[in-house]
Amino acid sequence: MEAWFSSGRAIDLVLVVLALEAVTLSLLFRFRGIGLAPATLWPMVLAGAALLLALRAALGGAGWGWLALCLLAALGAHLADLAGRWRRAEARARGSAEP
Repeated sequence: MEAWFSSGRAIDLVLVVLALEAVTLSLLFRFRGIGLAPATLWPMVLAGAALLLALRAALGGAGWGWLALCLLAALGAHLADLAGRWRRAEARARGSAEP
């Protein structure tokens, strides 16, 4: 069990589950109109996935460049998520419909 975690294989499983969850939630929104809109969901999912990839890279002994790239991707997705939340909060404060 220790080797499974230290090799990063556990991260692979989490990434697969995360991808399945994101696709399922996107389909629920598209066909039933419930849950989070993809514009809200995907930046959050991508930020988490990029952090998981950074952990995977670190556990796998990848070079610092790959780790930095994953962390920069996580930052970009996080900032996109934050910007979207900010716009929605401003729209609610003004009393207009959600974009």
